[in-house]
Amino acid sequence: MKQIIIILLICSIAVNAAGQSLAGVTGKPDTSYNTNAAYRSVIKSHPTATIVPEFQSASFKEKRNIVYTSLQTDSADRTLLLDVFCPKAKTTAKRTAIVIIHGGGWRSGNRSQHYPLAQHLANLGYVCFTPEYRLSTEALYPAAVHDLKAAIRWVRKNAKKYDIDTAKITVLGFSAGGELAAFIGATNGKAEFEGGGANLHYSSKANAVIDIDGTLSFVHPESGEGDDSKRISAGTYWFGYSKKDNPALWMQASPLTHAGKTSPPTLFINSSVERMHAGREDFIRILNGFNIYTEVQTFNNSPHHFCLMNPWFEPTVKHIDDFLKKVFNHK
Repeated sequence: MKQIIIILLICSIAVNAAGQSLAGVTGKPDTSYNTNAAYRSVIKSHPTATIVPEFQSASFKEKRNIVYTSLQTDSADRTLLLDVFCPKAKTTAKRTAIVIIHGGGWRSGNRSQHYPLAQHLANLGYVCFTPEYRLSTEALYPAAVHDLKAAIRWVRKNAKKYDIDTAKITVLGFSAGGELAAFIGATNGKAEFEGGGANLHYSSKANAVIDIDGTLSFVHPESGEGDDSKRISAGTYWFGYSKKDNPALWMQASPLTHAGKTSPPTLFINSSVERMHAGREDFIRILNGFNIYTEVQTFNNSPHHFCLMNPWFEPTVKHIDDFLKKVFNHK
């Protein structure tokens, strides 16, 4: 039945494709969302919050600006970059990898927002990757999905180099990145979401997902996405359609639409902002039906940007570590 629904969605989307708006594709980066801007918002209600700085340690090494795929676009060739944060210690056991996806409403943000998180997790023994992906100022949905699946394929291709267990590749994201992480996991094995990109003979499978305050559905009654009454919403920019004009596309892009037997174990780490985890309980109900492990950790009285700052950052790292030890049976 779910396959029939998805086919109908694709047909409906194809019919509506001619009216897609490219007004948001400016070709210019939107830098409005960053950690400092988030901090200025947070301290209004949480004056003791502090930004987590980057740090260096003898236990891990970094390499930045590695090309993971090259694309040919209408305007020019485009290379996409990622950064690697890798433990230095030699090990006979293969390591768990974590691909970390930044937020910013699918339009803004930068992978550097999560350098501190990648560093702290590398310090615990994880191999972390922070990929860039095309935002809605550059390309509409599903370009970001295609890019990030290509990043996962690159990680698998380079697993030996970084001592990675290819059965332990985790996708983690915050806000829009959380939605993308959940979507990538929910579409495991679905070729229509792979895109072109490089290394197509490698799998883009996510073996675990960590969704930090990312929506599970754009069309769920709990969702706050798609309100264009005051200004064009982030979703409308990303899809090129309002929710009213093409609800089928908004539904297709929702992780909840694809949740099922191929979905991986999933950890939800949430703020107290209810709309940021729209559809979560329905998503969990579907995974429970397939005996797929899920876990929810919620910070009471916390802002949406909690994972970028203390006092929430350190317990967030612990929740991630505990979850991965649980699902991958780490000692």
